Amino acid sequence: MSKVNSFSTADSRWINWFKLSSPSAFYPVAGKLIPIFWALTAISGIAGLWVSFFVAPIDAVQGQGYRIIFVHVPASWMSMLIYLMMAAWAGLGLIFNTRLSAMMAQALAPVGAWMAFLSLWTGAFWGKPMWGTWWVWDARLTSELILLFLYLGFIALQASIDNPRRADKAGAILALVGVVNVPIIYFSVKWWNTLHQGASVSLNKAPAMAQTMVWGMLLMTLCFWMYSIAVSLMRVRTLILEREAHTDWVRQLNEVNH
Repeated sequence: MSKVNSFSTADSRWINWFKLSSPSAFYPVAGKLIPIFWALTAISGIAGLWVSFFVAPIDAVQGQGYRIIFVHVPASWMSMLIYLMMAAWAGLGLIFNTRLSAMMAQALAPVGAWMAFLSLWTGAFWGKPMWGTWWVWDARLTSELILLFLYLGFIALQASIDNPRRADKAGAILALVGVVNVPIIYFSVKWWNTLHQGASVSLNKAPAMAQTMVWGMLLMTLCFWMYSIAVSLMRVRTLILEREAHTDWVRQLNEVNH
């Protein structure tokens, strides 16, 4: 009897999670989560900026100018992570033809593009005093620029196709093909002779920086992560209302709001 009950409980939990794949069920849940992620963004951001700019010591070689890494590195990490998540959602939508998966991919694209742009922009400001130039055709910089173009191409491709289903399929194919660029960005400093320095934080070895610097980096990464989730949830809610405008539940929601 206990085994039967455990199986039934597991099945019910699976069904509850599966219900969230419906736009109508996910919409109110996302609305409740958004304030939480904005609060986490603010808390981790304030703590991260304080540690990064007021607690972390001055770098012996790069001086105060190194502090831009506390924005540059998290933005770079998030630009790659968001692309992988976008491609995964797009792939799920392509395989299972699920509406919410395609909307999640579409919602993530502008956030990822912003992170890629921020990575390149802060990298240029870091590169000028360190390398003496704003830009070089370095392997990592070039592959990061390609990542930005992939994001913009995904957004433009979907916007150029009127039929949402066809737009989702075309965007999914582009996103999945572009995944090959992510490991190129990550391993570029190991595969090629490049100006860009290697990783300062690695899972395989001790950090090559002071502990307070590591904490500043991790807190800022958490801030960027929470920000990305909050903005993506806001965007996906807007997309749900646009795409589900013909459904009864959206009409009822509009009536209640007006």
